[in-house]
Amino acid sequence: MSAALGFLRDIVIAAVFGASADLDAYLVAQGLMNLVLALVAGAMAKATVPVLAAQNAAAPSASALDASDQTSSRAGRTLSVVLTVTLLVLGLGSIVMALAATSVVGVLAPGFDGPQAALASLLTRIVLIATVLIAGTNLLAAAAEAHRRFFWAGVQGVPFNLIMIAAAVLFGPRYGVAALAVGFVVGSAARFICQLIPLPALGLRLGLCLDLNDPGFRAIARLIPPLLLGSALGNANTLIDRAVGSMVGEGTISALSYAWRLIGLGETLLVASLLTALYPAFGAAAGARDHDEMRRLIGRGLATVATVLFPVCAFLLVCAGPLVTLVFEHGSFGSSDAERTATAVLWYAPALLALGWRELVVRASYALGDSRWPVLVTLLAMAVNVVGDFTLGLAFGIAGLAASTSLSLVLAAVANTWFLGRHHGVVGLRSMSGMVARTAVAALAGAVVGAVVLRIVAAIVQPGLGGDMIVLSSVGLALLGGFVGALYVLRAPERRLLAEAVEAATFRRR
Repeated sequence: MSAALGFLRDIVIAAVFGASADLDAYLVAQGLMNLVLALVAGAMAKATVPVLAAQNAAAPSASALDASDQTSSRAGRTLSVVLTVTLLVLGLGSIVMALAATSVVGVLAPGFDGPQAALASLLTRIVLIATVLIAGTNLLAAAAEAHRRFFWAGVQGVPFNLIMIAAAVLFGPRYGVAALAVGFVVGSAARFICQLIPLPALGLRLGLCLDLNDPGFRAIARLIPPLLLGSALGNANTLIDRAVGSMVGEGTISALSYAWRLIGLGETLLVASLLTALYPAFGAAAGARDHDEMRRLIGRGLATVATVLFPVCAFLLVCAGPLVTLVFEHGSFGSSDAERTATAVLWYAPALLALGWRELVVRASYALGDSRWPVLVTLLAMAVNVVGDFTLGLAFGIAGLAASTSLSLVLAAVANTWFLGRHHGVVGLRSMSGMVARTAVAALAGAVVGAVVLRIVAAIVQPGLGGDMIVLSSVGLALLGGFVGALYVLRAPERRLLAEAVEAATFRRR
């Protein structure tokens, strides 16, 4: 529901603002806010889940009630320290960033003219108010997930997206993109309130605490330095893409952002929920030093990611144009905007699989207490992205910028998987290579079938909303049929994953 509303939010924003210079300014402002968050909040949340999950899995061997009380008290104290430190640092960081907003916008969006740069600076100061709210949301959600409670962390996007949609529709035409910035702050407050609801059930007593010697906080702190760097580098990639995009042409940043929304929707719907459940399981298995269980979880997770995302990537490659037209080409979003966005979707398509794959293996590394190698890989991937932006991006525009991002993510996925297999022995590299080859061949077969059906159906149906939906659904069904059929022809073990997932989801398996 959260993902669907988020997608609707993007459609509404596209209809109200199109791919405009003002929206480019808003996206740059969001990027600056994310840079502040990347310095602390993302790293803290990622480090918190496996540590609290390990604490829960290693309760003292007293009575069950005493063990639960002791574990909750220990987890509550650890979380209190993490919250206090994070909010203190981010509060100060937000103030500094707000004061320096004009200078930072000048560096990160050198292609903006005077009025556009001034608008980006104003919007930055507004969205920075949400920094502390988002940090608190992420940490409280991480604590709930460590206790295997996922509902309120998942549902937080519902009020946020409803507020953003209302801000765009009701206030956007009158106040412009400033309405989006204010809506972002109000929506972030609603997300934070959602995370307060499960706290009583978790039994966590929270308060201000700066006990930096707390064992749980020290375990989290050991993961923080490389995670800080890794998170900052990940957001820096986006900032660099937007900086180069500001020099390529008006609307480039918006077109890339809309295309990435489609990639993000696929990652959210098909991978993020899997990772949310797997991450605390990784932490519990790593805390118990059960490498066999880690190997099983990682193997099943990667097989699921490949089996689900390969055909989705093939669908994006075949149907980028009709998909963007159906979803975004309304209101202020014209045909030229759709063409540019479809180009970005086409070159972003491989990034969907690479993003889901990389996230899973990186989370496994974090759970094993190893965050240095993922950071080194992130540095290498960032270098590839930067070089690509200033070569392919400036030469080929949107296509080059999107291709650089995809190439860097594919490199990161491969390198992190290799390290996890060679240094921790929890990935069977040979068997994993065979699985990837089988699903890739099956996806190629599905893409060929889908392309043939696209050519036939597009020549028959009339253009328009109904026609586009018929085209996309026909191609999707044909492509999926070709993919599954190829898996059966290859006798690939992955053909059983879908049936097992359906059985598990409908509670037919115990």
